[in-house]
Parts: sequence; structure tokens; C-alpha cells
Amino acid sequence: MRHYGDFDYIIVGAGSAGCVLANRLSACGCYRVLLLEAGGRDSNPWIHIPLGYGKLFKDRRVNWLYETTPQTQLYNRRIAQPRGRVLGGSSSINGLVYIRGQQQDFDDWRDAGNPGWGWDDVLPYFLRAEDQVRGADAFHGVGGPLAVSDQSEPHPLCDAFIAAAEQHGLPRNPDFNGATQEGVGYYQTTSRRGLRCSAATAYLKPARHRSNLTLVTRAQVTRLRFAGLVASGVEWLGKDGPCYAGAGCEVILAGGAINTPQLLQLSGIGPAGLLTGHGIRPVLDLPGVGEGLQDHLQVRIVNRCSRPITLNDDMRSLWRQLRLGLRYALWRKGPLTVSAGYAGAFYRTAAELAHPDVQVHFINFSTTRMGDRLHDYPGFTASVCQLRPQSRGQVRISSADPFGAPIIDPNYLAEEVDRQASVAGLKILRQLLRQPAMRPLVDGEVEPGPDCRSDDELLDYCRRQGVSIYHPTCTARMGNDAMAVVDERLRVRGVQRLRVVDGSIMPALVSGNTNAAIIMIGEKAADMILVDRTDTGGGTRPLQRDVLAPTSA
Repeated sequence: MRHYGDFDYIIVGAGSAGCVLANRLSACGCYRVLLLEAGGRDSNPWIHIPLGYGKLFKDRRVNWLYETTPQTQLYNRRIAQPRGRVLGGSSSINGLVYIRGQQQDFDDWRDAGNPGWGWDDVLPYFLRAEDQVRGADAFHGVGGPLAVSDQSEPHPLCDAFIAAAEQHGLPRNPDFNGATQEGVGYYQTTSRRGLRCSAATAYLKPARHRSNLTLVTRAQVTRLRFAGLVASGVEWLGKDGPCYAGAGCEVILAGGAINTPQLLQLSGIGPAGLLTGHGIRPVLDLPGVGEGLQDHLQVRIVNRCSRPITLNDDMRSLWRQLRLGLRYALWRKGPLTVSAGYAGAFYRTAAELAHPDVQVHFINFSTTRMGDRLHDYPGFTASVCQLRPQSRGQVRISSADPFGAPIIDPNYLAEEVDRQASVAGLKILRQLLRQPAMRPLVDGEVEPGPDCRSDDELLDYCRRQGVSIYHPTCTARMGNDAMAVVDERLRVRGVQRLRVVDGSIMPALVSGNTNAAIIMIGEKAADMILVDRTDTGGGTRPLQRDVLAPTSA
């Protein structure tokens, strides 16, 4: 096995949080940082064109292409779980919607025994990350690495949807990340001038020239190394065969809510019974590793449009495709700039709820499932997802083979409250879509269709058609109870010099799209790591450059 060298920090995973860490930990030039990514470089042009996410759902070159176990409450259907396997991770293949979640989400994290994670604690890191096109205010920052922009132009369907929601009683909300989330409006996106701003673009690209940062792609980490209960390095299989590297300060896992618990379990950190059952010697019996998985389930309503103004229509005409491409090439406008939610809404399914419990993504096209061909008729889609599901599942290794796909069980709709919220959310969305502002543009509901009326029929539709909206979290959650995996400083409990910094540490799923919160986690973790290093007497030291080149074992 080849000794690649010794570093201060080894980061496993160049996704949203991993790119943040690589930038921030290497910025002072005092620490040697190794960043390992199982995928390749983000050179696929569809990564950088916002609407290109539709081309990446089934592309094995940039996507792990995971799927769940048969879901009991979804008629035993397996649900796609696409995850980024490329620089930028899922921020390179996601739908670009910029949503932080509700302020109460983070106060709930704090109140659950995680000091330092309340809204007032995390807001400065959202601000530091952001380069808000509208300028700075109490809720937004400018000058940060992550570009946040408005949609390139309005669309008549979105304008009608917003007007219809107002007619239904929702307030117009120009900023879902401002003082309140509730209301209807256009989504902002992680893009700038018509190009995706992934974590790789925002954070890694500016840092790539630093001599103290080493990036290795096509390097799948197979095991963590331990000296007793101290993380000492990692092993991986890459283009040059099996390699290992030592970590003088810390190993940091940033592989996401699926790959992080998988790697911990493969390395002997996890439920002892699971590990021994696969022939793995436990380093530490930590039962919470892989437990508590939460994900958002979305259920779609598809309507025919009475006018040929949808993306479906654009893609059925060669002339319109050429015009679409020309508008993008010359002015960075048009459908190719659109995120996976063009407009949206947040509302409560019951008046007694203190905060919205449902999110709507509205988009000007329709398809049977994401990544498939668009329908051959003018169509548009509005989907609902319950923001704070109570159902929890798990991620577990299927064998001791690091290249075997893990077992992913989100346990969708296991809790009655989740079933009720999904049905109620659909009923309200239907009422909204039948308001006067929408009527001239609707030529009938295709899915679930007019014959689907009762609560039982709507629940049956949720079971038949519900799919992930791709927000897996909570599988190495932060807390101080027996099932917590990391403490409030994201250190893995029971071992030393090992942290987790990604969406798996969330104690509970945030109310909305997860990428903005994961980037915030990366920003906050970087500060904690550097402070902890100073507090333990590590300080800073001159950069040693002689270990950056691979050596033979």
C-alpha cells in the first residue's frame, strides 16, 4: 500500500461541506490539508447549466445512483436516492434552490441539547457564506463565496401561481430566507449570471492554487485508520492503487448522510451487532451510527396547460430548442437558467400550527419522473412535501465490501402525522390551483386526476406516486443522548481526532431544501476546528511542504 504522505487535516468528501472545509482550513497556509473525493472533476457542462440537473439524475459518472429498500408504506416501491459523486457533491447535481429552513429549526437543535446551534448562532455563518445579489441586510450577506441570485426572468405560469396563492389567502413573500418563511413567491438560486454556483465553484476553485491543499479525485476511501481510539489516517483506492495517509490533527468525514455512516461502520464505528455480523471488528460500539435517517417525501400534481408556454412545448419544437439555446448563450436567460423550483410556497395545513409544515415547488414542465422525457403535451407541475416529517429510518452497510451500496431505508410515511400532512398539503394545493388567477391556464388535472377525491384516495396516490425530494439527513446526529453520534462541536463521541461535518449531523431535518444549511454547517465547523486546535495548544506552525508528493510504502 502506497504512503501518500502525512497531513494535518484529512477531509473525506468534496461535497458541500467538504469544499467549505478545504477552503477555510487551508486559508491561513499553516495547515496541510488533504481532500479526497470518490468522484471526478466537475467538467461535465450540464453541471454548470442550471436546468442541466435533469440530465444528471441517471448519470453514473457524477451520481452514486442509490435507491432505497422497498418502502412498506409506499407499496414496497424502491425510491431513487441520487447523490453527487463529483467535485461539489450533491451541490453539483441538485436543483439549485436556496432555502435555509425556519429559524425555529435551529432553536430546536439548540434546545435539544446542542448549545451554539440556535438561530442567532448560525445566522452569522449563513451571512458569511452568502453573496446575495440583492445586497446586504439583517438576513443576508454579500462578498461571501456562495452566489445567491433571483430567477433570470419571470414566467406567466409562475405569476399566475403566485396570484392564485394570494387569492387563496397566502401572503406574497419576496424572501423565503428573511423574517418569515410563510407565503408565496419566486425562489432564489445558487447561481450567478446563468451558471450554477456549486460548493466546488464557490469554495474549492478559489483555493485550488494553495500549495498546502492537496486534492485527490477518483479516490474512494475504504477505511479509517485508528491507533486505539484515536483516528490516525485513512485508506483509499484510487487511480494509483491502494493508498493511505496520516492525519496529525484530525480526520473529518464530509461524505453526506449516506456515505458517512457507511464509512464509519466499515471502519468499526457503529452498532456492534451489525459490524460483527459482517465480520468487522468493532473499534467502538456506537449504536446511533446510521440511525435516525430523515428525508422529505414529495407528491406531485400535474396539470395540462391551456397555452403552449411550457418547457414541454419548447422541447417538442426544434426551432424553439434553438431559440432557447441562443437566449441562454447570448443573454443567460430562459428555461436553461431555471432551478428545480421556479416559484414556491410555504403554508400551514392546520390553523393551530405555529409555522408552515408544507413546501410547494412549482415548475413550468411535467414528466413522469425526474430524469425522464418530458410529457408530449403542455404541462406544469406543483409538488408538496411535508417539512418536518416524524418518520425515521436508517442507513446500514450491506457487507464489509466498501464498494457495495449501503442499505437505505427512510421509512417514508411510517408516522400518521406524516400521512395526514401529505394529504392535507395536496388538498390545499388543489384549492390554490383552482383559484381564478390559474383557471385560464389550466386545461385539466392529469395526476392524480379528477377521480381522486377522498382522503383515502389521496393517501393511496401518495403511496403510489410519492418520491424523495433528495434531502437525506440525521444519520450521525448531534446530541448528548445514547443515540447521538457527535457532540455539539461535531466530534465523534468515544474516539479522538475524528469529526463529522455534513448533513448527517442534523438532529432533525430542516424545513426546506438542505444545501444552504449544510454549507452553513461547513462554515461553522471550520471555525470550531480552528478554535479547538488553538485551545489545545496546537497553534499554527510553518507550512511543511515536503509531504505533499506521494511516496512509496
